[in-house]
Amino acid sequence: MGAIGTIAKSLNALIGPGVMLLYPLYSSMRAIESPSPLDDQQWLTYWVLYSFITLFELSCWKVLQWLPFWPFIKLVCCMWLVLPIFNGAAYIHENFIRKHVKVGSHVSSNYPQNQRKALQMMSLDARKSVEKYIEKYGPDAFDKVVRAAEREAKKH
Repeated sequence: MGAIGTIAKSLNALIGPGVMLLYPLYSSMRAIESPSPLDDQQWLTYWVLYSFITLFELSCWKVLQWLPFWPFIKLVCCMWLVLPIFNGAAYIHENFIRKHVKVGSHVSSNYPQNQRKALQMMSLDARKSVEKYIEKYGPDAFDKVVRAAEREAKKH
């Protein structure tokens, strides 16, 4: 395994930082400048997961030093998280984090109490849409929608 191991370690030393740090840094900078929140979600989630991987590595280094394939396992996992063909970080966010962790339920105190209650019950995406609706048509239009929904709910 001498020559093959040396080549594998060299490739890992070259590809690893590019995949795990350089490309995510570049993509994160682009995401900051783009108007879409989807790429923000991908890259913020990536950095959180990468931090957890690094903490795991730092905490378990004595065990991991006995696993010769750990650097390759980490590289493959990070490739899955990073590469646009997979968007693994966004997948983990949508299918695990968003379902089990409720973050960001704070609603601005600029809204009346009844509107704040309605907004707090919504998902973040729905809340953003409703806030745009309120911004465009005003708070009275949203009150009408809420009252109509309440009347409809009472019918059923």
